[in-house]
Amino acid sequence: MAIARPVRVLGLAAIFMWCFFIWQIFSPSVPYSRSDSTVYERDPNLDPTGEPEGMLMRASDEYAPGVKNSARINATLLALVRNEELKGMLSAMEDLERTWNHKFNYPWTFFNDVPFTEEFKQKTQAVTKAECRYELIPKEHWETPLWINKDLYEESVKFLAEQDVQYADKISYHQMCRWNSGMFYKHPALADMTYYWRVEPNVHFFCDVDYDVFRYMQDNNKTYGFTINLYDSPASIPSLWPETLKFIAEHPEYVHENNAMDWLTDKVRRPKHNKKANGYSTCHFWSNFEIADMRFWRSKAYEEYFDHLDRAGGFFYERWGDAPVHSVALGLFEDASRIHWFRDIGYQHIPFFNCPNSRKCKGCVTGRLTDGEAFLHKEDCRPNWFKYVGMG
Repeated sequence: MAIARPVRVLGLAAIFMWCFFIWQIFSPSVPYSRSDSTVYERDPNLDPTGEPEGMLMRASDEYAPGVKNSARINATLLALVRNEELKGMLSAMEDLERTWNHKFNYPWTFFNDVPFTEEFKQKTQAVTKAECRYELIPKEHWETPLWINKDLYEESVKFLAEQDVQYADKISYHQMCRWNSGMFYKHPALADMTYYWRVEPNVHFFCDVDYDVFRYMQDNNKTYGFTINLYDSPASIPSLWPETLKFIAEHPEYVHENNAMDWLTDKVRRPKHNKKANGYSTCHFWSNFEIADMRFWRSKAYEEYFDHLDRAGGFFYERWGDAPVHSVALGLFEDASRIHWFRDIGYQHIPFFNCPNSRKCKGCVTGRLTDGEAFLHKEDCRPNWFKYVGMG
């Protein structure tokens, strides 16, 4: 029986749309050119992007799952995730397994403040051949500290809400920021771990990475790796820098001679941010992606710095995030040359991207910082990092 012409047309249209959708996902990345008239610094990602210089360890049989005398070092993929975020976690895992971890089989360590469900455990383990570990956060690491005044906290939340500070009214968000800042690396499950790669639900990875990133960190003397570098909301951290200045006045010996102070205090690019944050540029590494050496967080300098901040109460009376806390500490106490921009790792956490110009990348647009509104481009603080520090 002949198929009616309208039905044939609809069928062809459906096939065309499906092919276009597949092409959009798997086509090689192409350079992005902004259509608005705003002038931006040229993104270095528009230049051809290869692997980082230095010692690189390739995949081999020594990285097979469960192999004895593995080439893997003491490192893990780390996720703080809730049971209800399973779908988003599976998506992120599938991306990272496809682009990197199926070659190296580093373990996954999942953290939650409540026990993981059997469904969560079964479905996440099914995505990877690597070992998966499911850990419960101790209550003393998660709950609000006893020295936080409940009445002052509630008044502070009201004030922050009036300032349109996102998530200010969610106690779990404050607890999460504090845990990510100074608690996670104290968990017994990480006692034997040195490096971690933080992975959140619903993030995306676009580029094949053919070397062991943890070995890169170790063999090339790197402490911290980032992809995206942004400005924070000054209303969320008005006393973070003043408290930091108090701390370094008491402990000037902790400030590294090759620090990134100029990046932390720049007031040329966004002077209003600097003023509202009382001297802090608000530049920070977006810590939903971070590859780091936990020995830095476990150092005397960082531990004392975190304790100072924790007692000041800003994780609750304001909305200090782990991203600015980590970034300020790194910018002051670490050699800036040990902080590395992983420009070759294609990454997205809505609404921002890191998309290199590489044939190894598919599904993102080279040079596109965001697929959101044009005003979001001013949130990019990488130009300041490149200006004051370099590529890393």
